[in-house]
Amino acid sequence: MENHESNPSFIIENLRLRELVSIVNANRAFFEEFEGFLTGDGYADVRAFVFEPDDSKAIATIERYLQHVGGAVLYDGLARPYERGKAKFYFLAWLFRDAPAQRLGPLIEKGGGRSLVNRRAKLLNEIRRFVGPLFPEPASWTWNAVSEVMLARLEGSRRALKGNFLESIVREILTSLFVELGISLDMPDREVRLHDETYDVQIIGRAGSILIPVKTRETMGGGHAMLFTRDIHKSISIAHEETASQFWNSLMDLGLVPV
Repeated sequence: MENHESNPSFIIENLRLRELVSIVNANRAFFEEFEGFLTGDGYADVRAFVFEPDDSKAIATIERYLQHVGGAVLYDGLARPYERGKAKFYFLAWLFRDAPAQRLGPLIEKGGGRSLVNRRAKLLNEIRRFVGPLFPEPASWTWNAVSEVMLARLEGSRRALKGNFLESIVREILTSLFVELGISLDMPDREVRLHDETYDVQIIGRAGSILIPVKTRETMGGGHAMLFTRDIHKSISIAHEETASQFWNSLMDLGLVPV
C-alpha cells in the first residue's frame, strides 16, 4: 500500500477542481459560438448585447439564439453534453449570473408567453436588464469572467449529478450480483419516498423489502461529516417508524388490538 505521508500530493491535489477546469475549458467553444452569433446579429461584443436599451430587440435576439442550431457542445459537471435547447438556456442563465434550474425554472412555468422559447426569452431579458448595471466593466463579459461563473455553477450541479450517477451504479452492481447468485429479488429503478425522506435503492423480496439510502460526500470537513451522519440517521429512523406503523395497522386489521 502506498504511504500517503511520503506522497502528500495524493491529498493536496484537488482532483475535482482539475476535472471541472477541464470541462469548463471544453465549454469555451460554446461561448465563442455565442460571440459569433451576436456579431451576426449586429453586436460588437457580449457587453454590447447585455446593455441593449431596446427590450423588444433583445428579446428577439435571445429567441433567435435559443432556436439557433449551432455545432458547439455545452458539457455538464460530469462532462456529459446538455441537450441543445437546455444548453443554450443554461448558458444564458449562467452568463447573467443566475441559476437556470433552481431559480429560473419555476419562474418560467408561471410566466406568460406564446411558447416555452418565448417565456424563456422574456425572463432572460428581465435578468439581463437587472444584472447589467451590477457588472458595468467590459471585463465582466469576457470568457475569463464567464468561465469563473461557469466553474462555480458546474461544481454545484456536479454534486447532484454524481449522486444520481452513483445511485445507478449501486443498482447495477446489486442486479448483477442477484443474477450471478440466482437470487430472486426485485429492484425498482427509481427512488422510494417515505414521508419527506427518499431511499435511492429498494430491494423487494417475499418476506419484505430493504431500503438503502445512497449518500455521497466529496469533502472531509466536520460540517459535511455531521450532515452525512444526520442524513443516514434520519433515513433509518423514518424507515423504522414506517415499519412499526405498518405492523401496528396489520394487528388492528386482524382484530388483535383495539381500534
